[in-house]
Amino acid sequence: MNIATQIATNINLIPEGKTFGYSQLNIALQDFTTAAKAIERLYKKGIIKKLSKGVFYKPKQSIFGELRPSESEILKDFLYKDGKRIAYITGSYLYNRLGLTTQLTHIVRVASFSKTIYINRGNIVAKPVKSYALVTEENYQLLGILDAFKDIKIIPDVDFDEALGRLSRIISNLEDRGALSELVRYALVYPPRARALLGALLEFKKLFQYTESLKNSLNPFTEINIGISPTLLPTVINWNIK
Repeated sequence: MNIATQIATNINLIPEGKTFGYSQLNIALQDFTTAAKAIERLYKKGIIKKLSKGVFYKPKQSIFGELRPSESEILKDFLYKDGKRIAYITGSYLYNRLGLTTQLTHIVRVASFSKTIYINRGNIVAKPVKSYALVTEENYQLLGILDAFKDIKIIPDVDFDEALGRLSRIISNLEDRGALSELVRYALVYPPRARALLGALLEFKKLFQYTESLKNSLNPFTEINIGISPTLLPTVINWNIK
């Protein structure tokens, strides 16, 4: 099998909407120049699209036309190091996916504990934020949920009533999966506003077995200004939330 045929075969096995580079095509170093020409021919034919230098994807077709890869797919090279997750997407993009806002900004926020990540790839610009815990494949979704508790006051166009309902459903889902204790454990390294709001929601749902550590972690004399009325969440008065 010649190089061009090998590359075409390998690309054919890659799902639509997935990004790939030369390393995913198993190209030997001595065949790199030939492979680059073969990839360029596929690009000119429209079989593959170029996302950035050395990064390509097979366009996914839908009833709305050709779709680009998702933001998380485009940014995956930055979210992992040596096969291990080190970062996750947060901010408005995440809160939109969680159903907390309908708005999106053109800047994606990437959270990492150990690395400062700036990205400019295609039409995506990403800026770094510091995560509150070391990011892993097992905990990044929990950290994203806690980000939402922390940022609820500044989420664009947020409706507190709808947001609290959505967060309540997320908590119920975590309880069903046996993951709520882990969420509470990670919450202890988050700012007081995240701990207090999580505690108030857990108390409202009568999940008292999870509230003690959160309550003990807070200064009982500190008022937390979020703007959630007791008419929306009656237990906020027990957590000094104004």
